[in-house]
Amino acid sequence: MQKKPPHSLLGAGVGWTAGRLAEAVRCNLQPVDNEVTYSTSQAPRGCVAQVPNATVEVHILSLEFPRALSQLDLTVQMSKQNGTRAREVLLVLDLDKTVHLRLQAPGIPLQLAYNSQSVFANLPEGVSAIPLPASKDQLRPWAESKGAIASVAELNDPKSILLRLDTAPRSPSSCRPQPNMDMGHRLEWWPHTEGLVRGCALEGVAGHKEAHIVRVLPGSEKLEPPVLEQENGRENWPRTVTVEVKLSCTSGDPDAVLILQGPPSVSWLIDANHNMKIRATGNYSIKIFPGRSLREEHLVLPDTPQGLLEEARRLNASKVASFVEVPLASVISLQASSCGGLQTSPTPVQTTPLKETCNAELLMTLLQPNCSEDTMTLELKKNLMWSLKCDVSSLTFLDPSCQAEDRGDQLVLHSAYSSCSMKVTGSVVNNEVVVSLLSSSSPQRKAVQCIDTKSLSLQLGLYLTPQFLQASNAIELGQQGFVQVSMSPPTPEIMPRLDSCQLDLKPEADTVELIQNQAAKGSCVSLLDSGPHGVMRFSFLLRGYMVPTPKTGTLSCTVAMRLRTSSLVRRTVSMRLNIVSPDMPGKTLVLPAVLGITFGAFLIGALLTAALWYIYSHTRPPSKREPVVAVAAPASSESSSTNHSIGSTQSTPCSTSSMA
Repeated sequence: MQKKPPHSLLGAGVGWTAGRLAEAVRCNLQPVDNEVTYSTSQAPRGCVAQVPNATVEVHILSLEFPRALSQLDLTVQMSKQNGTRAREVLLVLDLDKTVHLRLQAPGIPLQLAYNSQSVFANLPEGVSAIPLPASKDQLRPWAESKGAIASVAELNDPKSILLRLDTAPRSPSSCRPQPNMDMGHRLEWWPHTEGLVRGCALEGVAGHKEAHIVRVLPGSEKLEPPVLEQENGRENWPRTVTVEVKLSCTSGDPDAVLILQGPPSVSWLIDANHNMKIRATGNYSIKIFPGRSLREEHLVLPDTPQGLLEEARRLNASKVASFVEVPLASVISLQASSCGGLQTSPTPVQTTPLKETCNAELLMTLLQPNCSEDTMTLELKKNLMWSLKCDVSSLTFLDPSCQAEDRGDQLVLHSAYSSCSMKVTGSVVNNEVVVSLLSSSSPQRKAVQCIDTKSLSLQLGLYLTPQFLQASNAIELGQQGFVQVSMSPPTPEIMPRLDSCQLDLKPEADTVELIQNQAAKGSCVSLLDSGPHGVMRFSFLLRGYMVPTPKTGTLSCTVAMRLRTSSLVRRTVSMRLNIVSPDMPGKTLVLPAVLGITFGAFLIGALLTAALWYIYSHTRPPSKREPVVAVAAPASSESSSTNHSIGSTQSTPCSTSSMA
């Protein structure tokens, strides 16, 4: 979190006296054009816990933003699990404002919980959305009911967040948020830093030397220290902060000094594009001279803003070009437009303020189509539009006569699939949104699409062999079933995915979860390669022993369908199944049993024929040949009991846990 010194200390008109100097030197810090960015693992409030045995691990990001609409880049990473099944992860986004979210979570079965009214996002493949509870007071208990809390981070105005899901071995077993928490390897984030850099002229000091001051504020909590040291009764651990300084000097090196002040445990790695005098607490090294550590013995820099400004004056700096205070950071990057030296001409004074321009790119991301069975709707909230400094004069479809309705707090554009120049191709409805801005002579355009669900149908089939040749409506306890879900007609633009599947065995047994969040639920379920035209397939092993024994069940699957430029659509398809018990009298034999009986009868018949031929060939008179007698295979009933008992009593190692 950004911290600024109290205005009473550094505001206009406040002076300070440097040591025994007779003259008072004033420094009125004001925002300057120089830019700074930094990344840090320190959260204003947070915690990290070790939950290695949790079936679902929960991470909570509580984010505050000063603007009505912000853009957030969120990346979730997880190291490879060495062949083991990836953990299920629930990521909870608690937001106080509206956010355009750009999420990356490669290869992670992630559930994202958020308020759909506060987030605009196109979720990547493998990520499913679930709604949050309405009350903030219910959020933590609700999250704990879903799984074990692995981390909590409260952040102020983040621009980008990197969340790593690797295990934190030295973390406690429970997550209790603490202030100024160093989240270690778990979290790295980049805040917005507009207005963070300030500067001033040191009045009464002659010359043209400039100072750049970076102050790293100490944190109170430390996590996963590689080396622990005892200092004044507190645990501290070494931390290297990389400081990148880029000055806009075109020729020669500036007459400048870089002042770096931070906690005693911090060392510095300096990467600068010009030579500067360096004053730093602790050890520091220069990137172009790797392995060479420098230190000014007996140097103690002040740990207050006033003291650091006085240090700059003591070094004969007439100008503080950059004054920055940041929390304990990993990388700090400072770009300064000034370069010291004497000004050959006075800086021009801006007489009229620059008009803030509309962020048209972000404005267009707010226009996400909502699709019903026969209508496309787009909504644009006025408070978000105004926060982007955009004045919209008109919002239409490709047909300019289809204008948006003004409903007070928002503009609503909607049309049936049969009007407003909608173009229906197969099962996809296409149109274009045209936005005219007062600040631009050319309108903004965006292609929008919907899925015409009325023209699509889903088919669900159960098969008893992996070849998917003959469908069945019955499955035997202890038997493996192969499920196929298909969409017709197949549409290349639509990307269907198996979102979830379950087998409802009530009232005799509980519901068996087969697929959740597009991932197999338990070791009894296996996702199979897709069939022709994107047919979705998986297999499951039904529990062999249940008391009482279910006689019927309902297999249902939810398919998530998405277009690249529209929201997600889900449809569910179900079928009724008969459950066959192995010891059920008079039960109908299912296909594997029939195939087993047939093969067993053939094998036994062949063996008997061979045995009789052997006996005959060794006992007949040598001078007389008799015709060979063919022995028929035994009837199916003679071998069915042995063969079927093998198939029906096979053990199912996963049956007692995930298939109960």
